[in-house]
Amino acid sequence: MTSPSGRRRAPRGSLSAAAARRVERPAPLREAVYDALLELIVNRTLAPGRHLVEAELAEHLGVSRQPVREALQRLQTDGWVDLRPAQGAFVHTPTEEEADQLLAVRGVLETYSAKLAAEHATATDVKLLRKLQEAGEKALASANVDRLVKANADLHAAVATIGRNKVLSEMIGLVDRRVRWYYTPIARPRSRDSWNEHAELVTAIADGDAERAGEVMHHHAEQTRRTYHDHKTAEGTADSD
Repeated sequence: MTSPSGRRRAPRGSLSAAAARRVERPAPLREAVYDALLELIVNRTLAPGRHLVEAELAEHLGVSRQPVREALQRLQTDGWVDLRPAQGAFVHTPTEEEADQLLAVRGVLETYSAKLAAEHATATDVKLLRKLQEAGEKALASANVDRLVKANADLHAAVATIGRNKVLSEMIGLVDRRVRWYYTPIARPRSRDSWNEHAELVTAIADGDAERAGEVMHHHAEQTRRTYHDHKTAEGTADSD
């Protein structure tokens, strides 16, 4: 398939397609390259275990190899990339223990966040949540993983903001990218149940029922954690066949 300009369009999900947006230079270059590479990892364009070649990444981002090298070193420090002697850089492959720990912490934070949201939500806040729920339902109908992941992240971020606890909101924000990383491969199998649970959560918040909102969010987080483990178990079984 070609674009109107006559250039061949890269397949969806390829590095070329995902990195079509070149790094903007007004921002500090090393920060921009770091953010661009991290987003490619989070959305799994650069999948766990993938070998990261500096020259290839630099070409696709339209920068020199130096900021890419610096970004990869920082990504290693932050746990997103593994640098192996004499082999190079590879996207980190998360262990089940890592995922379990992060998703468990996320569940604790967001359970409290849901309670606070129910206590503080205004009519405007509820209207926003219902709008985000509608966006999620549309993403579900389209079966588009990118839209599902974004809609899920947007609703959870809104709940955190509505809770009016800035520290808690910031802490939830810190784990957001890793949550999206883990959530992406299970977005489809989890989607219908997930958005049913979101609808229950929005209702509890609209009713000002803090205990119910906390219970729904706790159940929601646990189901996501279990689905992730089931997915990894199924993956392992398929690999051994």
